[in-house]
Amino acid sequence: MNIVYFILIGAIAGWLSGKIIRGNGFGAIGNIIVGILGGIIGGYVFNQLGVSSGGGLMGSLATSLIGAVILVYLIGFISKK
Repeated sequence: MNIVYFILIGAIAGWLSGKIIRGNGFGAIGNIIVGILGGIIGGYVFNQLGVSSGGGLMGSLATSLIGAVILVYLIGFISKK
């Protein structure tokens, strides 16, 4: 069940980050990949800051979304140079 949870959270976070930064998503697989990588980045950032995401569905989604927004922003910044 954990893998389904990761995929679901990743898809939602990837789609939302695409909407926030670019105005559209990345496609189903792209959203999942961006969201899962965002979860890793968000977890790392929260850990370094000493912040707890609160756990549960909403905490995981918030962590993944913040990490995914950071990821998409950095990719956009690097690709413009």
